[in-house]
Amino acid sequence: MEEGGETRKIQFTGKSSYIISLPKQWIVDLGLKQGDQIKIIRKGSSTLELYPPKFESRIQKKEDATIEIRSEEDASSIVRKLISLYFLGYKTIHVKPKDGRLSPNQRNTVKEAVKRMLMGSEIISDSINGITVQVLVNLLELSVDGAFKRMLHLAESMSSDAILSVKENNSELAQEVINTDDEVDRFGFYIIRQLKIAIQNEHMLKEMGFRNARNCLGYRLIVKNIERVGDHASFIAKDVMEFKKSIKKEILEKLEDMNKFCLSV
Repeated sequence: MEEGGETRKIQFTGKSSYIISLPKQWIVDLGLKQGDQIKIIRKGSSTLELYPPKFESRIQKKEDATIEIRSEEDASSIVRKLISLYFLGYKTIHVKPKDGRLSPNQRNTVKEAVKRMLMGSEIISDSINGITVQVLVNLLELSVDGAFKRMLHLAESMSSDAILSVKENNSELAQEVINTDDEVDRFGFYIIRQLKIAIQNEHMLKEMGFRNARNCLGYRLIVKNIERVGDHASFIAKDVMEFKKSIKKEILEKLEDMNKFCLSV
């Protein structure tokens, strides 16, 4: 398909139907033939999407996903599964026990993960028999570029505050740096989710402001590095909390110089 797409005229037929023709080359490229069914989906008030039969199951599967949790499954495993499905773009995620029921700790793990890590998500059902998480955020309410800038600002602040906490031996400021790391991760997870959706959907790619899918790769690489800035700031803050000792002036000056250089990059 060409970058600019095709313009076709809507025609009226019968008493209540409108028809539109499709370019022959598109039909050939997709391996379609006369009589094949095509699924049409209305997206909002201004977009129609057409899907050939072989892609129809892919659309349906993207709506809902289910995680089955074993009774002995630990918190880190549950969180990884949640984040994975969030990345994949599912709108509704069901968390259910594989046998028996969810323990109080497992339920708290899911609720804390949704609150701290999965931007735009809400719990719409919660019981011992399962939890349902719905991603409510509108794709265009918070642009990738907007989320990226806010993530970058937070990481810069974390890095500067971490060095200041070392300079002042300030455990309260160090704790604030550690807490902010979750916010940086939230923006990172959100951006990765949006990039994956954009790569799979040409319309969303344009709506999000990308010229082509290659632009998404650049964002993905930089987002990973910004996450690392936040992680290292958090490591520094944890050292301040643990050791609670002042460091030599010459070492502090070197740290401050390195921090300024990193942020300028």
